Amino acid sequence: MSEHRRKPSQSRGRRAAQPPSGGRRAASPHGGAAPSSHDMSPDRPQGGRAEARRTTQRAAGGRRRTAHGSTGADTGRGGRARSAPPGRKRIVDYPRAGKHGWRRWMPSWKLVSGLSVAFLGMLVGLVGLALYMVEVPSEANAAAAQQNNVYYWSDGTVMARVGDTNRQNVEIGDIPQSMQNAVIAAENATFWDDPGFDVVGIGRAVINMATGGSTQSGSTITQQFVKNNYLSQDQTITRKAKELFISIKVNTEMEKPDILQGYLNTSYYGRNAYGIQAAAQAYFEKDAAELDPAESALLATVLKGADLYDPAGGVGPKSSPKENRERAVERWEWILDRQVEVGLMSQTERDKYTEFPDPAPRKAQAGLTGQTGYLVDIAAAEVKKTLGIDKPTFDKGGYQVHTTFDKKKTAAMVKSVSKVEKEYIDAEKRPDTDKFVQFGAASVEPGTGKIVALYGGPGFDKGHFTNNANTLGVPVGSVWKPFVLAAAMEHGTYKSDGVGVSPSSEYNGDNKLKIKKQDGTDYLDKEGNPFYQVNNADEDHGYVTLRRAMEVSANTPFVQLGMDVGMDKVKATATAAGIEEDSFDPNLNPSFALGTSTPGAIEMANSYATFSASGTKVDTYSVTKVQHNGEEQPGFEKPAKETSIDANIANNVTDVLRGVIEKGHGTGKDARALGRPAAGKTGTTDENKSAWWVGYTPQLSTAVTMFRTDPDQGTLLSMKGAGGFDSINGGKLPTEVWTAYMKDAHKGEPKKNFPKAKPVGKKVDQSGVPSSTPSQSEEPESTPSETESEEEKEKEPSKQPETSRPPMTTPPPGGEESCRPGDFFCEDTGGTEGGTEGTGGETEGSTEGTGGETEGSTEGTGDTNGNANGGGNGGFPGGNWGDDNGG
Repeated sequence: MSEHRRKPSQSRGRRAAQPPSGGRRAASPHGGAAPSSHDMSPDRPQGGRAEARRTTQRAAGGRRRTAHGSTGADTGRGGRARSAPPGRKRIVDYPRAGKHGWRRWMPSWKLVSGLSVAFLGMLVGLVGLALYMVEVPSEANAAAAQQNNVYYWSDGTVMARVGDTNRQNVEIGDIPQSMQNAVIAAENATFWDDPGFDVVGIGRAVINMATGGSTQSGSTITQQFVKNNYLSQDQTITRKAKELFISIKVNTEMEKPDILQGYLNTSYYGRNAYGIQAAAQAYFEKDAAELDPAESALLATVLKGADLYDPAGGVGPKSSPKENRERAVERWEWILDRQVEVGLMSQTERDKYTEFPDPAPRKAQAGLTGQTGYLVDIAAAEVKKTLGIDKPTFDKGGYQVHTTFDKKKTAAMVKSVSKVEKEYIDAEKRPDTDKFVQFGAASVEPGTGKIVALYGGPGFDKGHFTNNANTLGVPVGSVWKPFVLAAAMEHGTYKSDGVGVSPSSEYNGDNKLKIKKQDGTDYLDKEGNPFYQVNNADEDHGYVTLRRAMEVSANTPFVQLGMDVGMDKVKATATAAGIEEDSFDPNLNPSFALGTSTPGAIEMANSYATFSASGTKVDTYSVTKVQHNGEEQPGFEKPAKETSIDANIANNVTDVLRGVIEKGHGTGKDARALGRPAAGKTGTTDENKSAWWVGYTPQLSTAVTMFRTDPDQGTLLSMKGAGGFDSINGGKLPTEVWTAYMKDAHKGEPKKNFPKAKPVGKKVDQSGVPSSTPSQSEEPESTPSETESEEEKEKEPSKQPETSRPPMTTPPPGGEESCRPGDFFCEDTGGTEGGTEGTGGETEGSTEGTGGETEGSTEGTGDTNGNANGGGNGGFPGGNWGDDNGG
């Protein structure tokens, strides 16, 4: 084989076939590495392999550099180049392509604007979602809903505030425009036009909150209303966010006047006053509707912080009255000027208010001390009954209750009771007799039914919660006798053929009389024994007129008169006068005529007011007007008047009761110290367990009761020995309380006479009267003048000190015994009834001697003055409820 065709050596062939040292080949159309033009040069000597490798590496390195440049080429593993798809860009060009150094990290304006739009869109979406999800609370929070009930005296001044929160909401119509303008000018001048929030203010509040400052300046009136009414007072971002979203919704769902009304009703003004109505009372002692622009500006001033702006001073440093006043005057002037600036007040109007309105002194919240507890108790019961609401509903508050109670008369009644208690009652000195002695009293206006004053006891604050003016369970004794006489005048007796009997009719006043039924047979007790009625001290008085029997409070004539008329008719007359059904003793036996029933002082005062008003009965009431959240409630009109007793009969009863006071032998003669025409009746019960005086003038009817009760047992105790007296009768301490009160209550009132009584009925005597005088109509006895003549005084028997008389201990007669619901003084001991002595009844009488004073031709029986009468309790359980010791 030719030497020129010889194969190259194996080692050289293998080396030539290897790729360049970089391991990469240039791309060729066939997939192999394309040789460079330099490598393919025919002039290059074969064997320059090192140079070839270097050339190849340089080419590959350049392509790698290009991959990082603008050509989009890239190199892959093994030195192969890769190119980005043509036209494809990154969504977010960051870091920025084609930029080097710090420019590479600077975002483009397109990127910034795009992100801003995206953020705002997201924010709007979140706000929309929040508004969709946040609801305006359906009810106000507990603090905003809580109000108190306010009670007013008859003159419009506040009597008491009852409740934990001193707030009474009012309608926007009751808030003067001056107050609305002052608050808007001071706190939110754009209120009527803004969307309910202030972005700048919110931002300021957030910054303040972050730095520990106050957020108050960041809220509109709408936001403050939302905070007060729906949210807490917490200073947090969460609460502020809720406030903002709810405010936006409230602004779209509520009218602006309603928002302003809510804000003024829920704001705190200092002095424990929440809401504009309470603030007006606390600072100026008037209703919000009566505020003038100067006063309104001051209340808008204290809204900024009462501790620093109440002229009376506050709590904390720099809050003395002097410092507070200086701040308050400055802000007050600014608020007035600000109203001019924002167009809510003219300069002419502004110039009128140059004197700073000094507020009233700060006072403790009116509560249930003294008599106010009893007054509130009566008024609240009337409100709940009239409106048909229960106690929990009423106690939520918001009621303004205007009452009939007269502040001066109530003070006079407290004064009169306190004077008598201080002078006579000493529980420390006489604990066995004076401890637990109590008084109760009530005063009613005849012809209207207004309860103008009452005395219920020492006070709720003294632990005495029973209202003695409205107590069920204290028998009234002889103050019941006028109902027996009125029934006899109207219906007559079984002997008069339906014709009324006159006060000149005579009945036997002797002691231990056997009581007869209308058919002439003896009244028998349940054991079948005849019932005998006794008089006090077993005194005999012979036959006396009904007039004189009333004056000396004789028992036996009225017990038999009641039987002759019929106790059912006596009850009907008492009902017509004003006694309520639950006050009656259910046992209509002989003792019913002597006051075994137990109406309270209010009922007794009103029933006698019927006599004073010539038979016109008006139901008692204590509330004239009620508002709830400023809206007047229906049903509190004045009660209707009713002629329930014939006018002339009522006037004749008054004429007879005037003699109880004006006659020297009358059991109520001490009431003559009043010095004006008056009528009344004493009442004292068996064993001295209660004593009464009920009297009236043409202007006022007042009942006073005195009793002693064991608070643990709820039973009546004897008052024998109380006050240092052997016994307590209605003509002594109760009459003294009545007289002192009525003197003060009538100050400034003219003296008025009662209507003149005309003759009534006919003279119908009890069987057995030793007289042949035919029945005739009686001419009413002329009433003595206010001041008796010296001759009349000389004719009076000498006055002797009142002494006690032996108690009547024999159980009373009557039917079945029973206790009434609510009668906590009823002693259910199942005592026996009857007894041949018939003792245990009314024992009132005068002890002025035995002068044998006569009362005209029809009374010429030499009746003595020291009449004392008895009467049983008609089966009233556990006791002998008659009069004792000369009423």
